[in-house]
Amino acid sequence: MGRINRANLKKTIYYLRRNGFGKTWCAVRERMDERKQPSYCRTPVSEEELERQREMWNQSSLPVSFSILVPAYRTKEVYLRELLESLCRQTYPGWELILADATEDDSVERVVRSVKDARIRYIHLEKNEGIAENTNKALEFADGDYTGLLDHDDILEENALHEMAVRIEEGKRQGTEYVMLYSDEDKCNGDRTQYFDPNLKEDYNFDLLLSNNYICHFLVMKSELMRKLGFRPEYDGAQDYDLVLRAAGEIGQREEEIAHIPKVLYHWRCHTGSTAENPQSKRYAYEAGRRALQDFIREAGWKAKAEDTAHLGFYALKYEGSIFQSRQDVAAAGGALVHKKKIAGGRMTEEGQAIYAGLPTGYSGYMHRAALAQNAAAVDIRNIRVRKECREIFRETVGVPYRTIAGGDIFDVSLLPEDSDWKELSLRLGKALRAAGYRILYLPDCPGKC
Repeated sequence: MGRINRANLKKTIYYLRRNGFGKTWCAVRERMDERKQPSYCRTPVSEEELERQREMWNQSSLPVSFSILVPAYRTKEVYLRELLESLCRQTYPGWELILADATEDDSVERVVRSVKDARIRYIHLEKNEGIAENTNKALEFADGDYTGLLDHDDILEENALHEMAVRIEEGKRQGTEYVMLYSDEDKCNGDRTQYFDPNLKEDYNFDLLLSNNYICHFLVMKSELMRKLGFRPEYDGAQDYDLVLRAAGEIGQREEEIAHIPKVLYHWRCHTGSTAENPQSKRYAYEAGRRALQDFIREAGWKAKAEDTAHLGFYALKYEGSIFQSRQDVAAAGGALVHKKKIAGGRMTEEGQAIYAGLPTGYSGYMHRAALAQNAAAVDIRNIRVRKECREIFRETVGVPYRTIAGGDIFDVSLLPEDSDWKELSLRLGKALRAAGYRILYLPDCPGKC
């Protein structure tokens, strides 16, 4: 993060053209501050641990099988060999690779055929129909319980499928059958001598997903659900985002069926022309992502429009009228509290920590999350709006009736006694609203002062 190189210079120039000098200067300052932080260092699993995992599965029955789909097209031999090696070296043996190749010649096929592993299935496609349709062709051959997605020039850590299998097995013991699982990821350069930009993700956060495909790689999904949904060619470039959004719609409130594994298991290779290296080169992908999000909104029946933010691939929903009119699932929404040009409160953890506290106003934070709508355990009661149907819960929990500041719908905090513990009240209210089956939203475009 914050690396000075040709790609980042391109991004800065493009950001300037889209957002103007003020926002660009703020973004540059934020990146300069990030450079002062300790640099990221990949920490692979030790050879001893990898061997332990192999021995464990050699001595026990396999609880689950995986199909890994790879749509290939004119893949460089060195990248393809590294991808195949990363699969063949998996410590969990219960997998198959289905590689659907749309390359006109036999360059990809020759490389694949040279790797002698019966779990690798090569399919030559008669024509290149785009990434979504090519992936659909591979999906037709998937026999695994779960299906994962891997780009043709990326790589998995050797313990990737082991971690997925362990979590699935743990879930079954606890009475949960996971429908979708995802891990953290990072980026690497073309020759894998540098690893950077780790995406250390949150546990499943529905509204954060509506802001950005933060789930991304490495994702596995129950094969039956993936086959039901399929990949839609009209969203080529954002076909994974479209898939995950529709899967989220299918899963609905059963959010316990989505698991996050907080380990970097996937390396997204950056090279000239890749989305990771040069976002502008695939602007169509971000436009497709916005259209997929708008389609999700339409299916949900919400009166809202998906719009681009200052950051490519990140979106904001603009609701017609009050958010509570469209979103029956939302009980309360709150913004940041600002003190001396820094965030002092807003989104809170269940323990009462203000997640973005100390971040200068105008900064977007790690992975731009401070600038995105997201679900919260609680939001600061000093800058909160509560839907009418939940105001009785508010009164019972907080101890005062819900009244708003004149001319708005934000709670008038002056109604609270002077010695009130606003943090404890915020947490208590958040717990009560979530227990009633509602969501609480943190909305960054609703700042307040404290």
